[in-house]
Order: sequence, then structure tokens, then C-alpha cells
Amino acid sequence: MSARSATPTPATSRVMTEALGGSPLSLAVQTRRLPSSLQPGWPSSQEEWQAHVERVRRAQVGDRDTWLDVIRPALAPSGAAAQRLDRVVAGRGIVVTTGQQAGMFGGPLYTLAKAITSLCLADAIEQKLGIPAAPVFWAATDDADFLESSVAPVADADGLQVLKLEKRPPAGTLLSLAPLDGAELKPLLGRLRKACGSAAHAAYFELARTAFTSERTLGDAYVRLLRGLLEPLGIAVMDSSHQAYRDAARPILAEALRRAPEIARATSERGAAIRQAGFEPQVEDDRGLSLVFVLEGGVKRRLTVEEGRRYARADTSRSALLPNVLLRPLVERELFPTVCYVAGPGELAYFTQTNAVAGALGRDPVVGVPRWSCTIIEPFAERALRRLGVQYHEVRDIHALERRLATAALPDNVVAAWKRLQEQVRDSVQVLGTAVRDASLMPPPVIEGLERSLAHRLGRAERRLIAAAKRRDERVRRDLEVVSAALFPMGKRQERVLNYIPMLTRGGEALVEEMKRAAATHVLSLLHAERAEPVAAR
Repeated sequence: MSARSATPTPATSRVMTEALGGSPLSLAVQTRRLPSSLQPGWPSSQEEWQAHVERVRRAQVGDRDTWLDVIRPALAPSGAAAQRLDRVVAGRGIVVTTGQQAGMFGGPLYTLAKAITSLCLADAIEQKLGIPAAPVFWAATDDADFLESSVAPVADADGLQVLKLEKRPPAGTLLSLAPLDGAELKPLLGRLRKACGSAAHAAYFELARTAFTSERTLGDAYVRLLRGLLEPLGIAVMDSSHQAYRDAARPILAEALRRAPEIARATSERGAAIRQAGFEPQVEDDRGLSLVFVLEGGVKRRLTVEEGRRYARADTSRSALLPNVLLRPLVERELFPTVCYVAGPGELAYFTQTNAVAGALGRDPVVGVPRWSCTIIEPFAERALRRLGVQYHEVRDIHALERRLATAALPDNVVAAWKRLQEQVRDSVQVLGTAVRDASLMPPPVIEGLERSLAHRLGRAERRLIAAAKRRDERVRRDLEVVSAALFPMGKRQERVLNYIPMLTRGGEALVEEMKRAAATHVLSLLHAERAEPVAAR
């Protein structure tokens, strides 16, 4: 039904760099098309990066020199990650941050893409600017979206499986407090192990198996897995539910409560300005609510502006305060000598609003850069693509591809007969219409209705023919299922859906290195530099 390639299928995965995508507002941010008053910025040349980095370094005065001592318990760095942070402190260097909320078995692939982008950008800053730089991954275990975090779809040569925790904690429960049930975990780990296949690089599966146990919460397990995966690369992982983080963040959160009315006005005005520019804000304007949550009985509750005033006047030293997504980037920059945040499309969009909050708090605008985006084509998917004779991007519209392949599979005599029938019906209706019009027997709309009715019936018959062709070739049907699950699961981008543990278990360090090479090319475009190589931990 299609041409077969004689080229041998590669034994390793292909890593494809993709456009980041996102909402119209995010795309406008990425292409710098917003009015200057709304546009979140990042340096436009290597010289601007140098100047920006130096500004961040100069801001490290007084207590800022001891920032790592303050936040170290929440980072608990070890190995290459600890060495790199210590080198940054000793050289008055800077930090590149990124992050993501906790997710089952480590979350979707873009979590890893974010972390690798931050690593490559820190590497490039060290090499091109000669300034110590370290990547830090912000594990948002203080998030409470259990439904989103409890799902881990995986794909293999058998198609798509959705691994999901069914036992839900009360609504609003922090992921750091969401318990894991051993009886529920055991079969999910078994299915994850099966999806990993021959487990050529079983250490990656073992990270998930040893992290996700009934002795931990979903948030704790996520941090454990990420530290095992990222620290050897030199990336520290911060647990946003740790008390050291909460203590360090308290001053700016208390300030946000004191200035809640000004912040509310600023975010409302910014939302109106975004709409006036022709876009919808990424975060809805919650009138009457502050940007700070309080933790009550393990459940997050958003404080109102009026409550914020009362909290600001009272002693909140015993209250667990947490930022919302608009305030979090400012908290992060308050704790670290952050040169920029590596952001996904949604985060880039809400930075338009975060910078309004920054202005209300008397802070400089935050700097966010687009993360690297990818699709990984594993050998099993590559083989299916080659059997089908199609390119991976054609799988995006799986229904159109399926129809095209099935149509191509119809026998030649059936195709010819069907074409003749369509032509004969069309010609006959035209002849009938002319005759009826000349004889003035009935209005033209009657014949037009007949034409539409016949076209509808022919369309139904054509779909049945194509369906019959689909059923005849079971191998094609299975290959379509495999490539759809592996590349565009549920009709979405792979990196936004699929968990990466099976990919790493099958691909090993070679896959990680290939991702780093591709991400390094991306960060060169951000720095406007010529070449970057990974920095060895020293």
C-alpha cells in the first residue's frame, strides 16, 4: 500500500527539535510582538547577556552572599549538583532556574526538556561569559492539582497505556501531603516496568521504583526521583514544600499580603491591557483575591485581599504561606541569584502578568527564556513509520493519514469503478437539472437538494469502502496505533503527555546526551553565540 524504505532502522532514538508552540499570547511573547509595556524581555545579544549577568552578580550584597546556606536544606544537593552550586557561591556566580509541579513517575517529557535546557544554558553562560553558573530545578510540590499530577501515560510497541492513581486526597491537598498507596502502586509499577521493554538501562526504571513507595507522598517521591536523575547531571532540585524554603520565602510573601490591594489593581490593569492588545491573559484576573495561599490542615486556601491586610498586620510566623503562579517567579528570584527562568509556553504567557506584580512590589521585571522543545522517535516507532512509508509529522493528523493510507490500499479496479460512478452521478444530475429547468417543471433548489442527497449517500458509501480497506490490513492498523501513541498520544504533542522513564530505560545515557546536544543548539540561539559544549562538573 506504500513504498518501503530499504534503509536500516537506527538502533538509537532520533531527537527532533520542535517549535515550542502555545497560545496566541505565548507565541506573541516568543516572537516579541507585544507592545513594549507588556513584552517580557530577555537579552538580545551576547553583550546584553553579559551586562544582565553582571547586574545579577552586583545585586548579591549583604545576606545575598549566604543565599545557599539559607536554602540548602530545601535543595539537599549532592554530588555534581552540590559541587556546581558551591562553585557558583565561591565565584559569585548566577543560577538558571526552571521547574514543574510534581507528577507521577516524574511527569511528562517536557519536565526533562526543561531541566536539560537549564543545564545547557548554564553551561553556555560559563563558557561564553566566563561566569560560574548552576541550574536549579524547582519541584513545585506545594501544588495541589492531584488530578493532573496523578496520571503518567506511557507508550511502547503495544500502543498507549495510561497509568493513573485513583485514590484521591481531599481537594486542595498539597502534593507533598498526598499519600501513595502500596496496593495501588504495585500494579502501576508493574505496568511501567513492562512498558520499559527489555530494560537495557534498568537504572532509570529503578529510580522510579525506589522513589514511588507507600512510605512517601506523591510530592516526596517526585523529588526523590528527580534528584536521582538530575543531580548526576549537575542540576540541583529544590523542594518547595520544605520548611527552609517557606521560611526564606516568608518576607516577600508577607510583603505581597501587605501590598495586596496595589497588586490587585496592577494585575487587573495588566489583564485589561492584554485584552486591549488582542489577547487573553494566561491567568484569569481573580478580583478580590491576593496572590498568596495559606495552608490550613494540609489544604491550600487562597487569601482574599482583605484577609491579606489582616495577615500582614498579625504575626504570621507560624502560618504556612505559599505563592500562586504569578508570584512564584518573584519569590524564586528573591531566594537565588537568578539570571533567568527557563519557561514553557504557558509560563512565558503569564510572565506578562508577573511583571505587573513585580512593578507593584517595586521589583525588576523577571526574565524568562523559551525552553527547548522536542519529539523523540524511538526505534520501535521508527520501524512502524518505515513500514507505513510516512514521515513522523504526518502522524499529527492521524485521521487524515489513516484515510489516505486506506484509500491507497483500495484495489485499482475498485478505485476506477468508484471514480466512474461519481462522475456518472454528477453528469446525470447536471443533465437532469438542465432538462427540468428547460421544461420549467420544478424550482432549481429541488434538483440542488437531490444533488446534495446523492453526494451524502455517496460519501457514506465511500467511508464504508475505506473502512473495509482498513479492516483488511491489520498490520497497517496496528502500526498507526503505535505511531499515534508514541508521537502524538491523545492527539497532543508527545512531550506534553508521555512519561519519559520508559524512553530513558530503553535509550539510556546516549539518549540523554543526544537531548543535551539538541538543547545546546537551542540555547546558542538564546545567547546569540556560535558554539556550546556541556560543562563538566568540577
